[in-house]
Amino acid sequence: MDKQILKIPNHVAIILDGNGRWAKDKGKKRTEGHKEGYKNLKKISKYIFSKGTKVLSVFAFSTENFKRPHEEVDYLMNLFIQGFNNDTGYFQKENVKVVFSGKKDNLRKDVVDAMDNMTETTKNNTKGVLNICLNYGGRCEIVDAVNKIIENNENNITEDIFQKYLYQDLEDIDLMIRTSGELRISNFMLWQLSYAELYFPNCYFPDFNEYEYDKALIEYTKRDRRFGSLNNE
Repeated sequence: MDKQILKIPNHVAIILDGNGRWAKDKGKKRTEGHKEGYKNLKKISKYIFSKGTKVLSVFAFSTENFKRPHEEVDYLMNLFIQGFNNDTGYFQKENVKVVFSGKKDNLRKDVVDAMDNMTETTKNNTKGVLNICLNYGGRCEIVDAVNKIIENNENNITEDIFQKYLYQDLEDIDLMIRTSGELRISNFMLWQLSYAELYFPNCYFPDFNEYEYDKALIEYTKRDRRFGSLNNE
């Protein structure tokens, strides 16, 4: 696929959906699906950055996911720790800066330590930004931003000022992908999605490979992004 004929989104966001159902369809435990999903994230993120995208945000774990069975939540937390610790060197080598969006106050200390180590180690990397949304909720992010603004006694708030109080000061999302065929955004990056193009492939995230991503780029290229105007001039 020649990227010169495609529109390349600057900021891509993916809701990593369908890991558990992928495992169930194969007669495996849900946890096996999460493991495959994490492995695929590492693979597909490299491909996405290679196409020229500069920011990739992924919905790894929502605030509501804590309502899942304790065994599954505990497995996910351990998977995050192992993955972040093992792959810090990988993302450093790939020159990718890793940041995290979400609340840390009710995460286990060993999870936070792994997140902080990855953030610190990769902070000067320049090829792209991988924004991992963990213990994240879009409404909560907006409320937290408002509270920070109140604490700092900010006056004459503009959209640009407000954005700097979000978990990460990133450009708006151009293309949002939710795998598994579900047609919802599920409280994901509500502020940043204002003018994003939405794409809902009918495959589970462990199967969202380079071919599926190229299909997303082809669809994105077809879209006429007018941002509220009558034309795109």
